[in-house]
Amino acid sequence: MGRLRTLGTRAAARWGALSGPRSDALLYGASGLFALGLGLFSREPAQARWGLLAVPAYVTGAVLALLLARRARAGLLGRGLLLGLVILGAVAIPLGLEARWRHLDPGASFAQPEVSVIERAGSNLSQGKDPYRAYVHNGHLVDAVKGVPPFESFFPYFPLMGVFGLPSAETHRSGGLTDARIVMSLMTLATSALALGLLRLERDRKLRVAQILIALPTGALFLSTGGDDMPILALSLLGVAALQRRSNYVAGISLGLASAMKLTAWPVAAGALLVARNSQGRSGARRIAALVTAIVAVTVIPFALKNPGSFIANVFSFPLGLAGVRSPAASALPGHILTTLWAPLGHVLAPLALLGLGIFGARYLRRHWPIDLSQMLVLLGVAFSVMILSASATRIGYVVYPLNFFLWSRVLVPVSQRVPELV
Repeated sequence: MGRLRTLGTRAAARWGALSGPRSDALLYGASGLFALGLGLFSREPAQARWGLLAVPAYVTGAVLALLLARRARAGLLGRGLLLGLVILGAVAIPLGLEARWRHLDPGASFAQPEVSVIERAGSNLSQGKDPYRAYVHNGHLVDAVKGVPPFESFFPYFPLMGVFGLPSAETHRSGGLTDARIVMSLMTLATSALALGLLRLERDRKLRVAQILIALPTGALFLSTGGDDMPILALSLLGVAALQRRSNYVAGISLGLASAMKLTAWPVAAGALLVARNSQGRSGARRIAALVTAIVAVTVIPFALKNPGSFIANVFSFPLGLAGVRSPAASALPGHILTTLWAPLGHVLAPLALLGLGIFGARYLRRHWPIDLSQMLVLLGVAFSVMILSASATRIGYVVYPLNFFLWSRVLVPVSQRVPELV
């Protein structure tokens, strides 16, 4: 353990010694290698195509960053322009091409399954239908969508996620421009820009946050192929920025919208209440709680009451692997491996991990109370990491949550507490 800690300290010191452009070159170069590997070896067609399309953008970014590093005055303007160029090549162009190809050939795999699921939910909402229709009864899938795999009949989100499918439902001659990924990406970019504008951070740290969230494969891959987690992360970042500025209404609205889309936003909202309680007292926490609760209640309760059994099967049972239908979100992580080898143990692992997290979190809060925003993000990163590893049916892509939370925690550490730079 001591040897690993020493190696980690040395790696951090070497990274901190790099200039901004050189660290950019390293990140873009590594991203290019990752994209190339994904393009050559991924079994997911949409991801493989993204990888091959994104390689030129990352290679160009790495080369230009090295050239920028040779300049005596390599300012943030040059790095920012380079970031925009990489986003254009790794996000906008692949996304536009895949959306267009999908429009021309709907039967081909030019998107992750969640895109069609969200668009189908948007179509149901536009027609006044319930998006939560499928469930398993006595081993048979009820109200299955014809012509798609069984798992695509489920809508494992809260109703507000279906809003991203409304443009596709309302417009049929868009040439692919109403693809749910494009709508989600535009919302993610706009929300992220607002959040970065509000954050009280040095500009180089804001640039690093934007790289991880949008430009590198940690963001670009998902924006181009699926994207349902990206609006959640963007709204979470806006909530973090609002908490930093003690703007309770912005924090409550942004986290309320995220919580009304996907269950993964709920831990962030809970953490925000702890931070607000610490920095502003009960009144601040109550305002945020009231806004989050109101938004979730108004958008979720009508659907939950309409068909409770189907709602629970879609939103809770299916993502947890308990709906009786195999989910494609089954990466070879410990929880899934244990479930495959011995289902009872695999299904028990996640509840045990959740219990352990609760005990750990309670002890941490008791010892470190009051906690600040940076500490809350560390707790969230740890919690998401444990749940990703222990869940019986999850996907490796969820790693974007702890990755971003740990980075946000790092950049938000007060100047007086900072150690050699990692970002």
